[in-house]
Amino acid sequence: MNKTKLKSMTYRDAGVNIEVGDSMVDIIKPMAARTHRNDVLAGIGGFGAMFQIPKKFHEPVLVSGTDGVGTKLRLAFQLNKHNTIGIDLVAMSVNDILVQGAEPLFFLDYFACGNLDINIAKNVIDGISYGCQLAGCALIGGETAEMPSMYIEGEYDLAGFAVGAVEKNSIINGNSIKNGDLIIGISSSGAHSNGYSLIRKIIDNANIDIYEDFYGKPLHEVIMEPTRIYVKPILSLIEKFSNKVIKGLAHITGGGLSGNIPRILKNQLSAEIYRDSWKIPPLFTFLQQKGNVEDDEMFNVFNCGIGMIIVIEPDMQSEVINFLSENGENAMVIGKIIETNNNSKINIL
Repeated sequence: MNKTKLKSMTYRDAGVNIEVGDSMVDIIKPMAARTHRNDVLAGIGGFGAMFQIPKKFHEPVLVSGTDGVGTKLRLAFQLNKHNTIGIDLVAMSVNDILVQGAEPLFFLDYFACGNLDINIAKNVIDGISYGCQLAGCALIGGETAEMPSMYIEGEYDLAGFAVGAVEKNSIINGNSIKNGDLIIGISSSGAHSNGYSLIRKIIDNANIDIYEDFYGKPLHEVIMEPTRIYVKPILSLIEKFSNKVIKGLAHITGGGLSGNIPRILKNQLSAEIYRDSWKIPPLFTFLQQKGNVEDDEMFNVFNCGIGMIIVIEPDMQSEVINFLSENGENAMVIGKIIETNNNSKINIL
């Protein structure tokens, strides 16, 4: 009887190249090293990263956040532009934990693909590293997962999470916000990483050429502008004026102004927003016109030019706005806190 000898199979036969994955670790290590703080005890390469809570904290509370970048990834694939999407990834988590007064300490990412393309992965991780530098946190670990047949060639998925710390007696939670307090808005850099399913739908339905000129820049560059990271100016603001002055912070992320400001307001309080108090960037006006989007929907989906809001005492207006301006932020009063007897938590006038 003839016996057919079966071919010995390898992981590479299944579509996974261990050697390429190992080389990716070597590429990531210097990128991560650029972000390291003295508190990093063990980073990239081990089974688990280790980070020592800085000694300056006396009663630290850990604050964590996780996020992705949504369907902005689809435009990154279409444009073959991967060098800034990592900044978005970091921004979405660090801006979230910032609003409780937390200093981001470290960040980890998850990069999943069908077949690992070193050049694409390098560009993505380089963006993550740069985002961590902007946020002052350390990139101490992550996961690069190569999963054949799970993703189309050239495509990948991203997720990440940040951990920060805040003194227990310095947590910003909105509890001290009261009637008459002012709402300061800080400008966004664009659409950040929210509303891209609608953006892409508008582009498709209106047959928009994303390579056309848009106020002196290609439209796709304006659409793909990375999310602004507010960590350093906001932490400096808190350090200068304390959490007694900074009564509330809200990251204007998914849900827009309408969905995020109410998250920091107690019962019987509402936010009154004056839409003529800041100039809505041309990108949002363009999207609204091309998509025939109602005003309410715009404020429910997009940040409309405001990426972060701060609630303060009225007599601190000039000092806070001047400080933010000196630290490179465009800030202005966009509304105030009022008492309400109904369920409406925000009115955009």
